[in-house]
Amino acid sequence: MPIAKKTLVSAAVLVALAATALWFLNPPATTRQAAHTAVPVRVVKVLQQDVPRYASGIGSVLSLHSVVIRTQVDGILTRLLVKEGQLVKVGDLLATIDDRTIRANLDQARAQLAQNQAQLQVAQVNLKRYKLLTVDDGISKQTYDQQLALVNQLAATVQGNQAAIDAAQVQLSYTQIRSPVSGRVGIRTVDEGNFLRMSDAQGLFSVTQIDPIAVEFSLPQQMLPTLQQLIRAQDPAAVKAYLGADGNNPDTLLGNGHLSLIDNQINAGTGTIRAKAEFDNAQQKLWPGQLVTVKIQTALEQGALTVPPTVVQRGLDQHFVFRVNGQQVESVPVQVLYQDSGLNIISGVQAGDVLVSDGQSRLKPGTQVQVLGDPLPVVQAAQVQP
Repeated sequence: MPIAKKTLVSAAVLVALAATALWFLNPPATTRQAAHTAVPVRVVKVLQQDVPRYASGIGSVLSLHSVVIRTQVDGILTRLLVKEGQLVKVGDLLATIDDRTIRANLDQARAQLAQNQAQLQVAQVNLKRYKLLTVDDGISKQTYDQQLALVNQLAATVQGNQAAIDAAQVQLSYTQIRSPVSGRVGIRTVDEGNFLRMSDAQGLFSVTQIDPIAVEFSLPQQMLPTLQQLIRAQDPAAVKAYLGADGNNPDTLLGNGHLSLIDNQINAGTGTIRAKAEFDNAQQKLWPGQLVTVKIQTALEQGALTVPPTVVQRGLDQHFVFRVNGQQVESVPVQVLYQDSGLNIISGVQAGDVLVSDGQSRLKPGTQVQVLGDPLPVVQAAQVQP
């Protein structure tokens, strides 16, 4: 064989070997894709459970009774018997005012009453004597009539003296300031020794009831039929109050209460209706003036099919979910019957169906999937809190 021909054959063999090595080192894209067609996803199962439905709104905490303590008589504040922040009960003595002048007026009124009562007694004795003398014309009828008028005049005077005593006793009672409600004493504005006047609008301090307490909130006017049904129910509707805007975090729960009333008219400017709920507040987590998120239970959905919110996808004209069928997924249209930040109630699937909860962006009907590990912790969040 000529040398030139051998060289050509050797070159061809080398080219073929190089091409084969290059093919193994860089396989075609179709071969690489075939090895990685399964899309990794995380899944959850559809749960069937009883789910309470809630309506949410922003509310403010209100005291059921809040009183500014003011004096009803002018005088010097002699004693303050409570401290700021102290809890008091109805009838507890809060403060005293100098009562010497009022006691003197009371003693004077009592003395005047005793004097007039003595005069009335004498006039009544004379009236009896005159009445006997008129039988045999011992005195004139005019004298008897004058004595009868004197008795009536003195009786009226005695009644006036008794009224003056009652008024003085009322004024004397005002010198002892007692709490009209049970609650917490606020910041005081005066100290012992100050001269108090009835015209002082600021008052001494306030007493605000803390337990129980109320929360006032507003809901859309479309909720009126539901609220009317709840207010007529035998068992009061449950209401929860949360700190801030997070109405699902148990750590922010401030109290459990019940719906107590709805307002008698709708606010035409905002299209909302006000309602009020009452809470037991022994731990004093709710405070007057505080802003809270209110959740009121409007219904109980029994045997509802629930999934985490991340499962449901929004299409052009409807919602859908990806259901795992073997090694592939299929698109299933669903209806969202109820939703909140913790779970969605849907229809169109069955309890126990395995649905994709993470990784939907790379899916389409028929895509092969690879389930990664156990279901996400979000499945636990979808469980209804007791």
